[in-house]
Amino acid sequence: MAHEGLHESEEKLAPATMDAHRAILSLMEEFEAVDWYHQRADACTDAELRAILLHNMHEEMEHAAMILEWLRRRIPRLDEILGIYLFSQGDITQAEKKATGKDAGEISGKGGADAPRLTVGAMKGA
Repeated sequence: MAHEGLHESEEKLAPATMDAHRAILSLMEEFEAVDWYHQRADACTDAELRAILLHNMHEEMEHAAMILEWLRRRIPRLDEILGIYLFSQGDITQAEKKATGKDAGEISGKGGADAPRLTVGAMKGA
């Protein structure tokens, strides 16, 4: 599966790209664990086991938050985007327009349609 490996040879990738890759994979795994624990807690019939599973789920959420913060601190464009959407009020799809006065897709560090966007290629430096 694509999420399990690299799309380019490791020797061609910058160390920062490799660290970001590791963090992104870990973030995916943490959220996958959140989902698993949530499903198991919902299906569980024993109250004590359910409490343990929910506790474990919350621990995985903490791990995911820590990794997301690490990524935010190292990828400036991600920081900008998270600043628009996280902890916003109202319609999520309107958060960008409210924050910038621009429709979705228009916002960028330089402005305009030709400005760089946060993509896998941009993160890799391509």
